[in-house]
Amino acid sequence: MRKWKILAIWLGIAFLMAMPFASAAESEGDVKANVVMGCMFAVAIAGIGSAIGLAIAGSSAVAVTAEKPELFGRLLVLQVLPMTQSVYGLLTAILLMMGAGLLGGAAKVTLTPWIGMATIWIGITVGLTGLSAINQGTIASASIASVGRNPEVAARGIIFTVMPETIAIFGLLVAILLMSGLGLL
Repeated sequence: MRKWKILAIWLGIAFLMAMPFASAAESEGDVKANVVMGCMFAVAIAGIGSAIGLAIAGSSAVAVTAEKPELFGRLLVLQVLPMTQSVYGLLTAILLMMGAGLLGGAAKVTLTPWIGMATIWIGITVGLTGLSAINQGTIASASIASVGRNPEVAARGIIFTVMPETIAIFGLLVAILLMSGLGLL
């Protein structure tokens, strides 16, 4: 529980630091700075969730592999599943940067302060839903322990482990729909 409180405090601090920039955005450069912050939130928060989930699952995978090295392949699949949320954060960041013209080319829309603020919220949405990787890592850890006892349950463990990922997929879907509605895609 302490980790969650620390994470919430850091997210709050980051959000509070971002607000003056977001509300003061007047020029295109200011709006692009907000786009960069939206990208940062998407990648950083989802990446933190994935790193924690990978650590939880990885510690179980190492323990089971030490006793049953022949299960390495099955355990590796379960252990890497929490990494996908960081991929959603990366994809969101790339799409935001492309839409704002930060990866070369022109912006797809006129970069207004409202667009800049929206990109921050899009990044936060993907980042926060990416925290589902922590719970996914916990389920992966239990699945890994189960596979250590009975290798026949590996496929079932993968199914259970993938379920929390739907939250992150919903976040990515909402982000894509918002970017499309804003004209960034």
